[in-house]
Amino acid sequence: MVITVETRKMYRYPFERVVDIHLNKYPTPLEEHVRGIKTVEEKKDNVSGIIYRKRIATCNNVLPSILRKVLVMNVDDVYMEEESWLDGKRRTMNIRSRCLTWTQYATLQEVSSFRECAANPNWTEFLQSGSVTVTGVGRLNRLFELFAQSFFNRGVKKSVAIMETILEQRYGCPCS
Repeated sequence: MVITVETRKMYRYPFERVVDIHLNKYPTPLEEHVRGIKTVEEKKDNVSGIIYRKRIATCNNVLPSILRKVLVMNVDDVYMEEESWLDGKRRTMNIRSRCLTWTQYATLQEVSSFRECAANPNWTEFLQSGSVTVTGVGRLNRLFELFAQSFFNRGVKKSVAIMETILEQRYGCPCS
């Protein structure tokens, strides 16, 4: 079974500010489970101007103890890969993220985009869809899927709240 989550958020801040906060929000005391992010590749296409980045996040394993009884799930660190394509001319940033840990047991991926709002160029639209498929843990597949769905839903809300908090701290109240 595939678990999916979708979200849409309008940030009342300009594109450049929102993208800057996204690229620099972690680590932060607002999210204790993301311990660090390292850029492992960055390059700019001289013709299009698109900046490509590949980053690896080191996160705490948030699986509950009952799910950690499956020995391969009992690890301290979980690694996430994020690839992004920032197009300053079109004022868009597309992102693809996936979990690098437990790939033989589950597929966790997200596709996101930031883009200038068509109705108000001082606002930024954020779209995200994510999915989780668990296949390698037998009768526990459904239990892992239910946890993943709950975790995804909470994670999306928390990530948006962190973005809003940092934007407001750095730039003040949102522009109209």
